[in-house]
Amino acid sequence: MNSSTPEYRRNATPFLYGQEDKAVARVLEAGQYGHTEVTEEFEQKVAAFLGVPDAVAVTSGTAALHTALLAAGIGPGHEVIVPSLTFCATIQAVLACGAAPRFIEVSPGTLCIEPDAAVEAITPATRAVMPVLFGGRAIDLSSIRSTLDEQDIAVIEDAAHAFGSYNGPVRVGGTGDLTCFSFGPVKNLTCGQGGMVIPRTPEEAATIRRLRLLGVVASQAERQAATSYRVEGFGLRYQLSSINAAIGLAQLPRFKTTEIKRQELWRAYRAALHRAKGITLVDVDVDRTVPHLCVVRVADREAVFRRMLAARIAVGVHYPPNHLQPAFAQWWRSLPVTEQIGEEILSLPFHQHMTEDDVYHVAAALKLATGSGR
Repeated sequence: MNSSTPEYRRNATPFLYGQEDKAVARVLEAGQYGHTEVTEEFEQKVAAFLGVPDAVAVTSGTAALHTALLAAGIGPGHEVIVPSLTFCATIQAVLACGAAPRFIEVSPGTLCIEPDAAVEAITPATRAVMPVLFGGRAIDLSSIRSTLDEQDIAVIEDAAHAFGSYNGPVRVGGTGDLTCFSFGPVKNLTCGQGGMVIPRTPEEAATIRRLRLLGVVASQAERQAATSYRVEGFGLRYQLSSINAAIGLAQLPRFKTTEIKRQELWRAYRAALHRAKGITLVDVDVDRTVPHLCVVRVADREAVFRRMLAARIAVGVHYPPNHLQPAFAQWWRSLPVTEQIGEEILSLPFHQHMTEDDVYHVAAALKLATGSGR
């Protein structure tokens, strides 16, 4: 789309501040195509931003989930409690470890899991709970923490939507859980493509670094200075390139601008849809969240979807429930709340290229599409 395309015709689109191309050019000119000190600088600056001791960069949010699960010891015969309402990458990461998903319901108001539902789903095979921070909203599991600790059940946060959001007084990632971020093209912070794991301990950090480099324990500098290297276990090719890290490094100093703009857009939607009959805005707790999505629930979603597209407004669905997907049928459980939500959710255009006028245009069209504006 060219620059004259109205922004409400895009559901989501990457946002760059104008310095990213120069940062990439510097890396290319230096011949730093692979994982170099540029990637390590990105790790250090993300860790400082989040207020955590360490951060490990990988190639994608899915790779972050996969390596975090492996670092937590998840494997064949284990179950991971996970909401069905999430992107399929969450489930595929569980399966990549040889483990099985145990699907649970989400709260209709937030589309995040409820702590009590997670406890009720625990079986003897449960080894992890993977809450999905839907739309960027943090989840407070403090009420069940002792139960999880007593049964040696890890908490691995799928925070693909939630970079920059707060959980209480600290940013997501600083809560002591294994936390996984995505830096894909349309995330709050983008590297073009990339991900990050926030480990709980130095031992986990070392394990994740080994896993992301094919089981090799020596650093790049150590490998270059020696005639051999040591492979100590299973590993994958999940190292983040310096090209991608350079984009993230250029974005990070401007994140406060991102935070403010995304909160302003979400508040504009809230104001525009206030008291609109038949439209329920999914709550993201905007004062503590850097929103990634703006999702509403509507009746007769398929008809509303078609009417919005006919009005040339890009809308989407985040997400079709996974327990209904053919690939995951063997783990099906009856989840009537999620199934109802899956028939009603609609994602509105939401990205930093938008203006408040764009928001009000989308809201007016949605009211007409649902019949609440007549």
